Amino acid sequence: MFDSRHIRTFHEVVRAGSYSAAARELGYTQPAITQQMKALERTVGVPLFTRAGRGLRLTEAGETLSRHAELILGSLSAAQQQLAALARLRAGRVRVCAFPSANATLIPEAMARLLAEHPGVRVELLEAEPPDSVQRLLRGECDIALAFRYPGAPTEVPDGLDEIPLMEDLLTVLLPVGHPLGRRHAVRLADLDGERWIAGCPRCRANLLQVCAEEGFAPDIVFSTDDNLAVQSLVAAGVGIALMPALVLSFMCHRKVTGRAVEPHLRRQVSAYVLREHRRIPATGLVLDHLRRAAASRVGC
Repeated sequence: MFDSRHIRTFHEVVRAGSYSAAARELGYTQPAITQQMKALERTVGVPLFTRAGRGLRLTEAGETLSRHAELILGSLSAAQQQLAALARLRAGRVRVCAFPSANATLIPEAMARLLAEHPGVRVELLEAEPPDSVQRLLRGECDIALAFRYPGAPTEVPDGLDEIPLMEDLLTVLLPVGHPLGRRHAVRLADLDGERWIAGCPRCRANLLQVCAEEGFAPDIVFSTDDNLAVQSLVAAGVGIALMPALVLSFMCHRKVTGRAVEPHLRRQVSAYVLREHRRIPATGLVLDHLRRAAASRVGC
């Protein structure tokens, strides 16, 4: 394995033409230059220089190394610059894995502000429902995971992860326009007994079953999908109604669908998760900060 100091010194010796000239340029003593070149030759296994009068001449091995030295030093310099840029937030790559409604709401708002203030930061966006998003974080497939949990769900955070609470997301009921209960400002969950339901992801479906059971009925689930746009289309078509987070309301596409608050109020906790040691990485911390700001702007909406 080459020592980068030796390569740098070798390059200067070749450029300057002698050990003494290289020593003056680098601020070393000539014996120090000599020792470094001997160490480099031991690493290479063959001589790099031969004497030519008072100067030096490169051997065949020396010529070969000389051709590569500039490239090696250029790559090292580029790496140092990239690392410095990363530390100064001029560059960086952060992989974020979030659930669909966060990808459609929190992520765009956070990333717009982030890129306006720090255009050198690059974000790769992945999508997965919890707990898969957190598992991808644990496997090293992303740097930040956004996930949600419902009241009563386990709150234990896996070892090595930090949880950053972002917001509480109010749950609403999606009804087709013209539904009798759509005239109300808020709908009692118990009044939805007897309706056909469209369930979401497994975690959302489990929550729907639980909250309906607490109100004394079992929902008639006729369709299940974790595609928010598909849910809206199904509700618009009169297939059923759905319990959806308020985050979804901001990108509802169907004019034939309306959202109403549910009584008693139902919420889910939205959090970001990150490996504990990664919170010290500047670009990661920056993305987390902008996610917090985006979530705070939606509290009470």
